[in-house]
Amino acid sequence: MSRERLRSWAVRLTYISIALHLLVGGMLPLIVKAPLFEGYHHAIESAFFGADIPQGARAMQTWWISLFGPTVQAAAIWMGALAWIGDRQRNAFAWGALIAGIVLWAPQDMAISLQANCWNNVWLDCLALAGMLPPLFFLFFIDRAEAKP
Repeated sequence: MSRERLRSWAVRLTYISIALHLLVGGMLPLIVKAPLFEGYHHAIESAFFGADIPQGARAMQTWWISLFGPTVQAAAIWMGALAWIGDRQRNAFAWGALIAGIVLWAPQDMAISLQANCWNNVWLDCLALAGMLPPLFFLFFIDRAEAKP
């Protein structure tokens, strides 16, 4: 496969991950109380409170997750803008900024999740890293190599 075709696929994967952030961010406030997430909520509640879960714990948790949705959507818009600049201008800096944001976020998010023994979040972060970083690094290095000095 040609380098240009690989670049095109890496850009598409990046846009797909950004679209997923936009979609998930929009859906979080709507689906946070769905029965499908009962186990997830219970795991978080148990990590913080053990067997003695207070009455309002679920309401507080769903409120925070609902607030997190628009934050994820806003980040997706900024990521989309950087990806568009990176794609159109073959700008390694834009790809590097996306990488830097992810590398800044992930270890902190994972450490905070591990402190609370919330392994679901750690696995989700690992999935996000595995899906997003390889195409971004490829785009960074290919566009940097092709940049004029």
